[in-house]
Amino acid sequence: MKTQQENTDREALIAHSAAFLETVQGMTPGPDTEIWLNRQHGPDSDLYRTLAQLVKKGVRDGWAANIEVDGPRYRRSLIAAPEERTRYFSITAVYMAANDHAADPREQTYRGQYHAHPYGEFNMIVPLDQNAALKGPEGWCHAGWTAPAPGSEHYPEATGGALIALFYLPAGRIRYCPAPTDPHGNASRI
Repeated sequence: MKTQQENTDREALIAHSAAFLETVQGMTPGPDTEIWLNRQHGPDSDLYRTLAQLVKKGVRDGWAANIEVDGPRYRRSLIAAPEERTRYFSITAVYMAANDHAADPREQTYRGQYHAHPYGEFNMIVPLDQNAALKGPEGWCHAGWTAPAPGSEHYPEATGGALIALFYLPAGRIRYCPAPTDPHGNASRI
């Protein structure tokens, strides 16, 4: 059962997100938008700090990124479905944890579910560990924003510890699908 405080915190996250979404609703995700997001709403901005504080509290309190996808190290939850107040974006929280102390280098980076962004994505990265980063289209992002373009596909990858990704999808569009294969049937490393 949700507590009054959880509902208040969740509504605050949605309200702050809605104000942000009003400013980006006409933008197309991609490299130029990613640069703009990091300049206007980067880790030193009030918006970033407020959203980061609220989503971290949500993870701690168990109402954000609380559904296991691949055990406790990969979890997600829908915070808000696309609706008028969110400018028809969905809001989702994802928790990913890479084991940066593993002896096997393959265990130092964690890969999530392969997926596609039919309309792109605005993705705010909140590191929980100092070295945590999420791989975006422009490289590793420790704290800030990535903006995969419409039609992009990838495995989300985390390294350096645990992080939260707060992502905003136009019309809530995301497609979980098998990774493409090469001519020999091997899964892509996209």
